[in-house]
Amino acid sequence: MKNNIGLLLTKRALINPQREAYVDSQSGLRLSFEELNKRCNRLANSLIKSGVKPGDRVALALMNSAEFLEAYFAIAKIGGVVVPLNWRLIADELEFILKDSGSTTLIFGEEFNDIFQELYSRGRKTNIDTWIQVSDSRNDLTFSEDYVLFRDAGEETEPPIGAEEDDLLYIMYTSGTTGSPKGVVHSHNTSMWALTTFIASTDLRDGDRYLVALPLFHVGSLVPVTLNIYWGVTSVVMREFDPLKAWELIPEEKITCSLLVPAMLNFMSQVPNITGYDYSTLRWIQSGAAPLPENLIQTYADWNIEVHQIYGLTEVCGPACVINAENALKRIGSTGQVFFHTEGRVVDENGIDCQPGEQGEIWIRGKHIMLEYWNRPEATAETITRDGWLRTGDVASMDEEGYVYIQDRIKDMIISGGENVYPAEIENILISHPGIVEVAVIGQSSNTWGESPFAVVVRSDANINEDDILNYCEGKLARFKLPKGAAFIETIPRNANGKVLKRELREKFPGPARE
Repeated sequence: MKNNIGLLLTKRALINPQREAYVDSQSGLRLSFEELNKRCNRLANSLIKSGVKPGDRVALALMNSAEFLEAYFAIAKIGGVVVPLNWRLIADELEFILKDSGSTTLIFGEEFNDIFQELYSRGRKTNIDTWIQVSDSRNDLTFSEDYVLFRDAGEETEPPIGAEEDDLLYIMYTSGTTGSPKGVVHSHNTSMWALTTFIASTDLRDGDRYLVALPLFHVGSLVPVTLNIYWGVTSVVMREFDPLKAWELIPEEKITCSLLVPAMLNFMSQVPNITGYDYSTLRWIQSGAAPLPENLIQTYADWNIEVHQIYGLTEVCGPACVINAENALKRIGSTGQVFFHTEGRVVDENGIDCQPGEQGEIWIRGKHIMLEYWNRPEATAETITRDGWLRTGDVASMDEEGYVYIQDRIKDMIISGGENVYPAEIENILISHPGIVEVAVIGQSSNTWGESPFAVVVRSDANINEDDILNYCEGKLARFKLPKGAAFIETIPRNANGKVLKRELREKFPGPARE
């Protein structure tokens, strides 16, 4: 069988047809692998009838749902290219991604009617020809088709397979340091190698029940769900994360494992009477997206819950480093060794390997790293070396036994609640304010979100205050990107080359951020 990610569902439905594949924690919908595959096939055949051809881009703006999984595997089978949309973005940001990716079909949830009605009204600002709405009620948008009617018009038979191996599978957009989102391109092969290295490196077992709480437009959720299909694991999916509901689901659904970002674990740790819940089935929780505070790891350890730090990037299809159960507490603070089918190095500014314990940039290599940034050859060349190493932009150290400790970020990315926020995006908005001369955005520590953006401003109008700065960003950026505070300064510190010295700004404005 050639590598096609959609065929993983076909094969699993043949091997374990009656095993639960999907559980919706909100609606109670339960689908076996056979049922999920039939729904997927119907959609795939309907998409072909609507004109979707191999290589065509199909965008998804859906909450965590069965429809998301149906669409992902259906598009994969027929050779389309999935473009998962971060539904937290505003209309202008989504318009850019839809146009840049060349998406011609869009499947969106009714929660986002207003934003996509706005985009539709803009005419040919995007290339979308087919609009499909997922709705529990009657679809009253005249320009869109009803998802259920569209899907169920298709045959249950397996569709013709339209992609394999190095053909594209998805383009996942991640914000760039210049402020323009970049599309990370993965193929069926890179995705399959990500699954293979996960299986060889983590304790995921046949028949496990996995809590999916991160949004599926994230690589940290999409890859585990795909892995669950591959390995016969049941995905118990939360439409939106709720810390109390998460604790309730663990005994109700006999959850054995999950992946949660530090902010989620922090919220869950604040739920009253945690030891009153029966979490005896829970074997481990992985945590990534940001370094995990050691005291939080210890808090969960005191409850006999193993938390394993994991380090990854969209550009490597998820896996880079992971700590195993034996060392989660013994080497607390480490994100572990590189995955099984993965190589890692820590290098200095000249690309020379650092000595053990010495800080440098961590580079990753493996058959699961991205093919390219979509339509950005220069950015691709800057990120992937000629011999296949991916420059992560993260500062780390590695000890004698290969255990990695993430120290800081070379790029000035802020990770807020598991979401990547690049200062340049916020700076580009604020610098357009007529009363602002210069601006630099830094991250401040946050007990709630891990980090929050903070704006340091040089103003030309002395009457501008902090509220003016914060209000100016409203409606121009997704809410998770909005600065939580602002301060005024006479001069932005820069080095001889004109680069802003953000380290000095972080020292001057250490926070913590306003919650």
